[in-house]
Amino acid sequence: MLLSPAMALRFEVLARHNRARASRLTLPHFECETPLFMPVGTQGTIKGLAGDQLEDLGCQIILGNTYHLALRPGAELLEKMGGLHQFMNWPRALLTDSGGFQMVSLLHLADITEEGVTFQSPVDGKPMLLTPEESIQIQNKIGADIIMALDDVVKTTTEGPRVEEAMHRTLRWIDRCIAAHSRPKEQNLFGIVQGGLDPRLRDLCIKGLVERNLPGYAIGGLAGGEEKDAFWRVVAQCTAGLPEDKPRYVMGVGYPLDIVVCSALGADMYDCVYPTRTGRFGTALVPEGLLKLKHAAMAKDYRPLDSSCSCMVCSRYTRAYLHTIVTKEAMGCQLISYHNVAYMMQLSRNLHKSILEGRFPEFVQTFLKKQFPSGDVPEWVQSAMEVAGIDISMCCYPYPQGIKKQMTTTGL
Repeated sequence: MLLSPAMALRFEVLARHNRARASRLTLPHFECETPLFMPVGTQGTIKGLAGDQLEDLGCQIILGNTYHLALRPGAELLEKMGGLHQFMNWPRALLTDSGGFQMVSLLHLADITEEGVTFQSPVDGKPMLLTPEESIQIQNKIGADIIMALDDVVKTTTEGPRVEEAMHRTLRWIDRCIAAHSRPKEQNLFGIVQGGLDPRLRDLCIKGLVERNLPGYAIGGLAGGEEKDAFWRVVAQCTAGLPEDKPRYVMGVGYPLDIVVCSALGADMYDCVYPTRTGRFGTALVPEGLLKLKHAAMAKDYRPLDSSCSCMVCSRYTRAYLHTIVTKEAMGCQLISYHNVAYMMQLSRNLHKSILEGRFPEFVQTFLKKQFPSGDVPEWVQSAMEVAGIDISMCCYPYPQGIKKQMTTTGL
């Protein structure tokens, strides 16, 4: 179902369990089901996988990066070719990041001012100024279904005035992004909640963005090395403060455990390079956690990667075969990446279906029992699940004393 030209997004919550929700997100190019995971195709490709393979796996949205696409092949070429959808021959939804994350990942090449971010190109060394206006204009040419506002990003380990400066600048820049957005009936501009680990700053940013009545909202500035106990609290705070009738996107999150926890707290969308990057290093995602194919024990293991997985790799190849070629032959990396994306797509479907069918707590319990068979569920997960209203007492050691009281006093 495609939207009419007068609409760019429809979001319908189909079912809930406390904070968790299963939703239908209708975009110009595809009707998606949430919770959903988006593989990262920085320059219009998922490393090692073809577009038809991604369709077969049930991928709903691919993420591209404005900064890198603007460098190569260039926004003008993409526009001339009919946008990134046509350029990469991808019929489903696309989301483009604003380029703001490069403030962190390429910090040694960037200079941040009120005007924007000046990067030293890693390609030819030339300076490139990315302003909020320029970011949106590039994304308008790229043509993704969802485009992200340029925000001022700082590492979560940063403290002091710089965090507050970045949050207020993010709010000032969103107005410039809105003013520059020339295709609001075809593309959806999402704002990004910043504020580091400071609850006061996060609340101010949420309030400011919600007042702009955007099509959707992202939770930014996480997955950057902060403690997990701080991570989940920021997600819980933001999902509680963002509108019920708009999608919520936690940026840069790709660990399966994190996705399950964030979904229980009310988030809908995720992205990360993790599944394909870890695949290229010879590690497969399985219900029990991680399977390291380079280990000697795999040499005579004739089982599939995951007996519960129906993907092409698990149907055709053994661990022993993959052990032989992993990190040595390109095919090895491709096969494991294929399986890892299949795992993430199945996880997304399972999350959606379990909420829809009213058995989300049972899904979470089963997931945690497989990940932590000895009952050593991390304390941060226990705390998050208590706030989410999911009983996982049968999965782990008894809750540490005082968690419930602590949750009440913090107001989460």
